[in-house]
Order: sequence, then C-alpha cells, then structure tokens
Amino acid sequence: MATHNSTDGTGGMDASIRFDEEQARPEVDCALTPLGRADEAIFFQDAGDGFSNTVAVLLPVSTRYISIADALAVGAILAIENCGGPEIAFRGGRVDAVEPNLPGVPQPQQDLDSHIASFARQGFTQTEMIGLVACGHTFGGVQHDFFPDIVPELNDPSDTDSVAHFDTTNTQFDNKIATEYISGTTQNPLVVGFNDTTNSDKRIFGSDGNATMQSFANSPDLFASTCADLLARMVDTVPAGVQLTDVITPLAVKPANLQLILDGDVIQFSGQVRLWDVAADPVVVLLWDDHIGGTSNNVTVVQDSVVTVSGGRHTAAWYNFNNNTTPALFKLDATAGITSIRFIVNGTLEDQGGVGFAVQDDIMFATSSCFTQGNSNGDTATFNVAVRTGVNPTRVYLEAPARDSTDRPIIVETDLAPPTQSVDPSATYAIWSVQIPLDFSLFTVGAEIDGVKVTRGPPTSLLDFGHQCPI
Repeated sequence: MATHNSTDGTGGMDASIRFDEEQARPEVDCALTPLGRADEAIFFQDAGDGFSNTVAVLLPVSTRYISIADALAVGAILAIENCGGPEIAFRGGRVDAVEPNLPGVPQPQQDLDSHIASFARQGFTQTEMIGLVACGHTFGGVQHDFFPDIVPELNDPSDTDSVAHFDTTNTQFDNKIATEYISGTTQNPLVVGFNDTTNSDKRIFGSDGNATMQSFANSPDLFASTCADLLARMVDTVPAGVQLTDVITPLAVKPANLQLILDGDVIQFSGQVRLWDVAADPVVVLLWDDHIGGTSNNVTVVQDSVVTVSGGRHTAAWYNFNNNTTPALFKLDATAGITSIRFIVNGTLEDQGGVGFAVQDDIMFATSSCFTQGNSNGDTATFNVAVRTGVNPTRVYLEAPARDSTDRPIIVETDLAPPTQSVDPSATYAIWSVQIPLDFSLFTVGAEIDGVKVTRGPPTSLLDFGHQCPI
C-alpha cells in the first residue's frame, strides 16, 4: 500500500510487491511482512523471504474472480481477525499491476518529517500514521540476522532467531503495544533499541506528545475500532480508476460448487450449501423447481463440517448433496431438469426473499466424455458438452485457468464443435465435442449466448466424470 501517491493516483494495493524489482529494494528489506496461516498465530519477519513466501501462498488463491491484490487484502484481514483483532470491512475489485511501482516505503532510519511526508503522500494524517504503526506493531518483531544494527544477538535458547518483539503478546492483537509504551516497560526494538537512529516507533509515537498512544492505552475498544477503520482504509488504498465493490458480507445461506453433469437421460446434480452463524446441526431441506412446473421437489441434506472463522466469532456449517447423501438429486430427469433451489433451515424458508437461488442447466459436461491412453494416436481427451434444446449458443468452449507473463490469472478458451448431424427435435440436449491431448486439469464450460459470455459449473476434472473411451 505504501507505494500509493494520493496526488497522482499511482501505486497502492495492486500486488506490485510480487515483482522481483520491488522485493530487491532496500526499503523492502526494512519492511515487516506477515508469515503463517490465517488460522494460527501470525508471525512477522523481514522481507528476505517474507514477501515472496506470502505471494507464493496467496497466488494460487487468485482466480478470474479474485485478483492477487484482493487475495493479499483478504489474507491480511483474516490474519488480523484470527489473531484476535477486530473485524475489518472487505471490498473487492482490486486490479493487479503489470509493472513495479515507484519506491516510497518509509524506513526506520529516516527522520520524523520524512515519515510524516511519506504517510501524507499515501493519504494519511500524522495521527493516522501513529495509529497505523501501532496497529501493525501489535504483532511481530525485528530479527537480528537481518537487522543487526537494530537487534543484537540475544543469545536466548528459547529464541534461536533472536527476534526482539514489539510487545509481550506478539502473536495476539491487543493494545499492549500502547500500554507498555506509556508505562515505560516496552521492549519494542524501534523504541528502546540501542541504535537511536532506527528508533522510528519512538519518534512516531511521541510526535503528538503521546496523546494518541495514551488514548490507545486507556481504551482497548478505541484501539480496536481505530485499527479496524485504518486497516480497512489501508487495504482499500488503490490506484486511481480502480472501483472497489460495496462491503462484502456473508449471506446467511449460500449454495456453493453447484455441479450438473448429463448422464444419458438424467442429470447428476451435486454441490454444497454453507450456513452462517446457525444453531448447531440444524435440519436442512433442499427444494428445487424444474422446467415442467415442479415446485415441491425436496431432499434433506446432511452436515459435512463446521469451521470457526474471525477468531471464533462466527461459524460456517457446510452441508453436502451428492450421490451418497442425496441420490435423488443425482438422477434428475433431464427433461424436467432444474431451474432454481431453496432451503428450509429448521423450519424457516431461506430463498432470498422469494427470489431463490438460480441453477443453470442449459450447458453442462456429459458423462460420455472419455480419454484414451497408450494408443497409436497418443493420449487424448474427448470432452462432450450438453447444450439444452432452445439455448442456441454461438460458441461453446472449455475454459482453463492460466497465468499471463506477470502472473495475473487469465482464462484460455478451447472451442468445441457443434453436432455434425441434425439433432432429433425431441431430444432435450445436443452434444458439442472437442478432442485435445490428454489433460486432467480443471476446466469449466463457457459459452456465448445472445452475445454474452457465460460460465457454467465449478472447475471440474475429466477424472470427475469421464472414463476410458471404448475401443
């Protein structure tokens, strides 16, 4: 974020930190970056490998729907919340940079005026600068190996990395960064370090006569609410022209990973539904509508798992429906099909105020897809895609995730051919096909319908529904 220039609108949260040029800068060597899983205590160390490790972990999270920069923002928010910090508003829509940004990250050896000017360039006042530094330094510390001018060798057998922590609860979000500073008991290496030139926290915290830090020490709630606001602003600091979404909050009931596959005259329908903050193990019934007027079709779905999130503040209960738990959904009559679903949770209808949750059964993979191995023509995969009568797409294609030269997620399209023979007008689906070199990667189905591109189904491997081609 610190590359942002609020005057010309350049820099900010755009994942430019993934570029080697930025990671090689001296200012990045002075940065502190989070390491570790979001459901564990979060640790900080210098950027010798911190930034590259973080990007390597979060890069696979990014897809066509979530940029690398969005993944970094989500990772920061989840890490803070799961270490006991405040809930932070999340907006999506960040755009990944295609080249490095200009330098501009503050360094601990700089004077106070330089720090104030740097944060002002980013769009933060002096008081907000104090808050951001305090909020960030409630975690972590400084390691001797990378900063011998700040931290001496500690010779502590319980701390073999010789990390001098910012406060005594370095893996927990709390206001001890402020209480220990105000009480004079702090061991923060950027406050009481032996090299006063690099005691940047000391200069920053005291720049308003300790008024801000005193207020944080007096009130844990004020510290938490201030951090929630400032950290949300931090991750929302984006280049000019990038429009973020409204705040995204979880739906109480949300279907996920809905998959439809045509198997002869029936449709195999499977997926999950996630319930947010519900009573333990409720009874959940799935209802679906179809093309022939059915509105009371229903099955009971079974809980698969429950996870806690946001430091234990919330629970997410996942229910599966598939061939094992709900075989009726795995053999839907293809003619009747399915158009939308709803849920009854402990007797209460959950249907988005009467809208329901739409299900598209217009285009899907077919189980007639198959693969060959070891024959004279080489290993091949034949993908068959079923298109419902009356849909009339101009294109049908496989979508495969890929990366461009700057690691941004992109989609590679492979066109399928329409049926070569006339389709029986009474048939519910027509089959489009393509043969490619054998590939068990994850694909989705895409199509152009009335000039609009659509995507159908979650990423699916040929192993999920295909078989060996008949000889």
